[in-house]
Amino acid sequence: MITWTVANQKGGVGKTTTTVTLGGLLAQAGKKVLLVDTDPQASLSYYFGVESEQLSSSLYNVFTAGQTLTKDNVLDCLCSTKLDSLFILPATMALATLDRKLGSQSGMGLILRQALDLVADEFDYALVDCPPVLGVLMINALAACDRVIVPVQTEFLALKGLERMMHSMEVMQKSLLKRFVYTIVPTMYDKRVKAATGSYSTLTRTYKDKVWIGLIPIDTKFRDASEAQSPPSVYCPKSRGVFAYTKLLTYLEKLENEK
Repeated sequence: MITWTVANQKGGVGKTTTTVTLGGLLAQAGKKVLLVDTDPQASLSYYFGVESEQLSSSLYNVFTAGQTLTKDNVLDCLCSTKLDSLFILPATMALATLDRKLGSQSGMGLILRQALDLVADEFDYALVDCPPVLGVLMINALAACDRVIVPVQTEFLALKGLERMMHSMEVMQKSLLKRFVYTIVPTMYDKRVKAATGSYSTLTRTYKDKVWIGLIPIDTKFRDASEAQSPPSVYCPKSRGVFAYTKLLTYLEKLENEK
């Protein structure tokens, strides 16, 4: 199973949209995909109509199971979607308490990786959607992945947020004894706005080959797909946003094959 974590310490840059769209495209291509919601706000879960606060089990139960966690425990937490091969490990608000409960425990940063290892033979891909806060949940998401996908809105403040994310990954590489492989994805691009073109130029100049050469444009169809609780690749397959994400997926799969 290949695991991609979608992360950025700035909110509103397209993390959940990126997770949902790539997951939908992979599922439609015949892959069995697990989407993992590690954000206590549960935007990814709600996207698919999962009322996570009404569930008897969720990602929170995975974190609190400790050494007793089994494959069946993880599978029992999953929710289905309208796509037969796309599943969600949902979040709940209770996840917000984990830093206080687990922050000082040894090995607390590896729980998600252990859980995904238990179900690795059930899925081709796992995509992890992160909260915009550096803490136990983001550390787990980064420790569990093969690649970090960093969506960055093409605006000045988002570039400053990217600097913080890069610094955090440098620090965590040392504590986790792991070198992160990452791809920066420019999102919400509007070619009519001078600030967007300037930010994109700065992004490519500063981070060079770590930046995907394509662009994810602003696309109102994404909002419509969210309201329909359907992946954009299903709801609006011919939209310019889905076309851009299709190109991104082709690029990411090529990188995986080259490893």
